[in-house]
Amino acid sequence: MNYALVTGGSRGIGRAICERLAQVGYHVLINYVSNEMEAQKTLERCGGQGELLCFDVSDNGQTRAALHDWHLRHDGEYISVVVNNAGIRRDSVMALMPEDDWHRVLDITLWGFFNVTQPLLPAMQLRKFGRIINMASVSGLKGQPGQANYSAAKGGIIAATKALAQEVARRGITVNAVAPGFIRTDMTEGLDEAELKKQIPMGRFGKPEEVADAVAFLASPQAGYITGNVISINGGLYT
Repeated sequence: MNYALVTGGSRGIGRAICERLAQVGYHVLINYVSNEMEAQKTLERCGGQGELLCFDVSDNGQTRAALHDWHLRHDGEYISVVVNNAGIRRDSVMALMPEDDWHRVLDITLWGFFNVTQPLLPAMQLRKFGRIINMASVSGLKGQPGQANYSAAKGGIIAATKALAQEVARRGITVNAVAPGFIRTDMTEGLDEAELKKQIPMGRFGKPEEVADAVAFLASPQAGYITGNVISINGGLYT
């Protein structure tokens, strides 16, 4: 059986990714922190082709314990695909940003990437196959006012993607990032969509499914010669 772990898989882009990976045959591990009801909905939309995995990606000990327990329950199996999707926004201009908002955004995105990916690498290296897909953002490519924390986290993910890709390429492991622009999810609720659409050449927000399709391709054997790249999905907002 092929296993794919999607962090922050209970809603939004994460849910769409879980659904798409289940459609192409993966047994999806749906990570969530507290909202078990939404995570269960995702599992149902995956046709039951998966399981829930509750842990906080920003907590190294909790993450390692959850992954260790999973391996104990699945002797001889390994997670061949990991999608580091978990992340939050806490927007504010730097001069007024609470210190905790800086740390939480970076802890979940950057530390989360490290905490989840590092313990999964040895099995991928041993099997000489793996797909690591990191959720970046247009904010990590161009920066965004009011998002110094978010832009720093996503920019760091892009740099880490490029570095790790070179470390593990010889072991058949690819590492790529996907950088969405404005995607219609609960994370973009409250934004002035009508005004923001004027900045987007395609004139619309993207759909979670459009991001999920790109992730599914990067997870596939057909993407075996693509690594260290960032795929932008932003309707022409930033090229």
